[in-house]
Amino acid sequence: MLFFIRCKPALSWMMGLVLMYWTQWGGAAQLAASGQPAFESVGRLALDAEELRWIRENPRVVVASMQFPLYLFKDERGQWNGLNDDILRRIAQMTGLEFVHRESFSPDQLIAMLQDGEADMTTTLAMNDERREFLSFSHAFGGSGWVFVGRNGAPMLHSLEQLNGKILALPARHALEAQIKRDHPAIELRTVKTYGEARALVESREAHATIENETGAHLYPAGQLQVGSNLEGRWEPDYLAVRQDLRPLLGILNKALEAFPVEEMRALRAKWLAGIAPRQAPSLWARVSQWGYWCVVGAGVFGLLSLLWSRRLQAQINQRLKAEAVLNDQLSFQRAVMDAIPDPIFIRDLEGRLIMCNRSYEEQFSTRFEKLRGTRLTDSSAFPSATAELLHGELMEQLQTRKPRFVDRQLMFSCGLRDIYHWSVPFYGADGQLRGLLGGWIDVRRRWRHSNRFLA
Repeated sequence: MLFFIRCKPALSWMMGLVLMYWTQWGGAAQLAASGQPAFESVGRLALDAEELRWIRENPRVVVASMQFPLYLFKDERGQWNGLNDDILRRIAQMTGLEFVHRESFSPDQLIAMLQDGEADMTTTLAMNDERREFLSFSHAFGGSGWVFVGRNGAPMLHSLEQLNGKILALPARHALEAQIKRDHPAIELRTVKTYGEARALVESREAHATIENETGAHLYPAGQLQVGSNLEGRWEPDYLAVRQDLRPLLGILNKALEAFPVEEMRALRAKWLAGIAPRQAPSLWARVSQWGYWCVVGAGVFGLLSLLWSRRLQAQINQRLKAEAVLNDQLSFQRAVMDAIPDPIFIRDLEGRLIMCNRSYEEQFSTRFEKLRGTRLTDSSAFPSATAELLHGELMEQLQTRKPRFVDRQLMFSCGLRDIYHWSVPFYGADGQLRGLLGGWIDVRRRWRHSNRFLA
């Protein structure tokens, strides 16, 4: 309970950080999780008489459509889908027009359909001088830049000047084709039908690079290609392109785009293009704020973990101190018991070295245990050398046989011959392994004198 009371301020602080994070990012996560949020519907547009008459006479609008992933493409059921299709469906609700897609397979074919009157409009053409001669372009409703696509491993492309004397592959009647021919005649242009064919030429090293819309360039696996920088910072807006002889249709589309709710347009673009088109670099203040926020979160997490770890270490230290105190009490008790025994007692290890003795043992040889610690019988002057060799040999033999020994014997000490009752037994550790011998002796004459005194 005391632990949780002490941790309560840190836990409250962490909860505050989590709530701040949730309020900051929760709304964005909710918008990303839902495909397209519901907005208030916009009623029919306020169109003039000429525009209303045109809609009655031309209820179906043919759209020349080329598959461009995410913007306009056919799904697995063969139905048109994508950002531009969603925008056309919304405009259809606002105007009553019906938009019918007619598929083309290259920019050249799409432009030819518009020039020949086979289609009324398109949604995927960029503006240039050639196209403005027979097409009218609506208000912009978004856009993206052009990027270089070159071979992987080759130097990154940053400008058209790097392509002087080299081959640039482009789909026929590309939006930038006329400008590149005019401003960069040193670049050798090779035209193909589709963007896919242009990428294939770059992969096969028949061309040095191609130029694509940045959204489309990031859709395909890199493979042997790499996406370079934007083409000299050029930005290409998204337009609806209408044949110039259909002026009423252009006015209707512009009014629909003007009335298009900004939040809905933003949600549609996020639905299809979020995570594909490169994001705008955040401002310095935004980066500093974000880094500061995560530093605070990291410091909070580190502080909480440090607090928990220190509490755990303190608990372990307290537990160890208690265990050491209990062990010291046990050792003190054992020492007191041994010292209370009036006869000498010793403990020797597997090599015959003295590792413990009682006070009677020390008094027997008029020395201290600190001087005898680690010595063998053959190393001390307590016994004559012959007696020491004999006792050491018996000790080592007993360690091998692991049998106890209890015997009355006469033994020559340094102070003379004495009758003793000599005993020794092997002792084992908690793991069952032999650790050494525990032994001692009793002076038979002293025991006899004590017995007679007791009988008297």
